[in-house]
Amino acid sequence: MITVHHLDNSRSQRVLWLLEELGVPYEIVRYQRDPKTMLAPTSLRSVHPLGKSPVVTTEDGITLAESGAIVETLIERYGQGRLIPPAGTPEAVRYRYWLHFAEGSAMSPLLLKLVFDRIEKARMPFFAKPIAKSIAQKAKSSFIMPNIRAHLDFMEAELSKSQWFAGDSFTGADIQMSFPVEAAAARGGLDASRPRLMAYLERIHARPAYRRALERGGPYGLLT
Repeated sequence: MITVHHLDNSRSQRVLWLLEELGVPYEIVRYQRDPKTMLAPTSLRSVHPLGKSPVVTTEDGITLAESGAIVETLIERYGQGRLIPPAGTPEAVRYRYWLHFAEGSAMSPLLLKLVFDRIEKARMPFFAKPIAKSIAQKAKSSFIMPNIRAHLDFMEAELSKSQWFAGDSFTGADIQMSFPVEAAAARGGLDASRPRLMAYLERIHARPAYRRALERGGPYGLLT
């Protein structure tokens, strides 16, 4: 059976969702973040040297890391043509693009915003606080937020072409894209001013497999 090494409030939630969509049995090994650093526990390093999640152990003992690689591999092994457009079609090109865009482009400024938000709020000597806060605010206003807005505008425009990222059918690209869109809604300024992205969130959250994954995975901080 497939084992998902599941870190709370992390990208591994979408791996659970994928497996629910595919109807593939799996078991969960749970890990909790360090409450101070918010990093994964060192015990994950016994599964993968980088000690990050998601990590999946397949039935034949192969360890898979990186969300995109996990999504592609599981669909290839268990999809039987589901969740992926036919090869050679324009939709297949879009599918591959969004699989890589999710982490390669969309998540970078969102992660930077999370880091600089924490710098602003971090405990430090009183004389350093104004300097750190000023640097963080400048980085966000001049670079981070303009990039986030540009990416959100791009995604909003792309969803005017079809209701799903790769075309008219739901695919693994939508599972991969769920995390950056949810992260943008939680901390990146995504709101009703971009109605297509908000409608996209409603569609994925309404899927029965998504709801089952939440029930099995436990509390998911990006939705609170």
